[in-house]
Amino acid sequence: MLTILQGAQMLFVAFGALVLVPLLTGLDPNVALFGAGVGTLLFQVVTKRSVPIFLASSFAFIAPIMYGVQTWGIPATMGGLMAAGVVYVVLGALIKVKGSEFIHKILPPVVVGPVIMVIGLGLAPVAVNMALGKTGDGAVQLVDGDIAIWIGLASLLTTILVSVFAKGLFSLIPIVCGIAVGYALSLIVGIVDFTPVAQAAWLGLPNFTFPEFNINAVLFMIPVAIAPAVEHVGDMLAISNVTGKNYIKKPGLHRTMAGDGVATIAASMVGAPPNTTYSEVTGAVMLTKAFNPVIMTWAAVTAIVLSLVGKLGALLQTIPVPVMGGIMILLFGSIAAVGLNTLIKNQVDLHKARNLVIVGVTLVFGIGGMAFGVGEFSLQGISLCGIVAIILNLVLPKDLGDSHVVDTAQMED
Repeated sequence: MLTILQGAQMLFVAFGALVLVPLLTGLDPNVALFGAGVGTLLFQVVTKRSVPIFLASSFAFIAPIMYGVQTWGIPATMGGLMAAGVVYVVLGALIKVKGSEFIHKILPPVVVGPVIMVIGLGLAPVAVNMALGKTGDGAVQLVDGDIAIWIGLASLLTTILVSVFAKGLFSLIPIVCGIAVGYALSLIVGIVDFTPVAQAAWLGLPNFTFPEFNINAVLFMIPVAIAPAVEHVGDMLAISNVTGKNYIKKPGLHRTMAGDGVATIAASMVGAPPNTTYSEVTGAVMLTKAFNPVIMTWAAVTAIVLSLVGKLGALLQTIPVPVMGGIMILLFGSIAAVGLNTLIKNQVDLHKARNLVIVGVTLVFGIGGMAFGVGEFSLQGISLCGIVAIILNLVLPKDLGDSHVVDTAQMED
């Protein structure tokens, strides 16, 4: 019984981030719960139930899914995400054959850093528009701007304060706290519409959406897998340190990476966000000392059971736009900061012409909206800048720019 309760607690820790991804991207939160539950169980099968981790969507996928849903619709976006899952399985196979070093060769910090920054900054205007009570593109005012900005700021400040100052379990759920405060204010000013909750059934299967395959959506999503793949290695090292077991060796990084892939493929087959290992749960494992993987089995079962409660999904979808916008400001900014930290932590020298070229071109291509297309086929945004960063890193000579670029301070001297 204690194990079941610990599993439910783990789901609560992951819940805010787990439902945030579908709510921001236009997917069904009940389907996301179902996908995360099934994905975690499949991950446990692939890894022989040896890693105490719960799977859900990486925030790195939020911006690409939003773009995909707006551009090609949900079914084609799911097809693209399924292809991203295949990338993880292939990476797992390559790690098995060549070892994990090749990931660092293809995806060094100078490539990963700017790509993560683009993922964070690419949709910064969407976060601001939503915080101001508008649709993501800013075309329609959904909530009065004067009211929206205060609700957005309240959600943002609560999330910041909890993440910085809270102790214990609260430190792991800043997003839940931010949503709660923003939602309470929204209730007070009367901008929450409960009609969908009244119309929803208590119990029923989630509204599954099955994938379609569009070459543009597939090629757009595949490079997006870069950031979560690198994040996965970090998560495995973190959970290994927390539990005192080396999961990189047993069950092996090839199995955990393939587990992410199988879980992502399964989730995208029903219309759920992709599944990857989850940093929030690593923190919860450290805090609660819940090292038994069976606890994660119960967290997954709880998620599947909750996915069948129709009114829960409907209630989550009543969260007003400014609440989400306020949280997205911190979220997208944090993702960009992670990318910047990747460059700093790994001491990427931007005085070297080679590094400066890779980072500079990647950022401008990604944030500026550069696009290449032939007929129906086009590459742009995150997918384009990811491919360009990888190619530049492989093509440019390693010793290019070893003589430091003269900086402006030296020129003034």
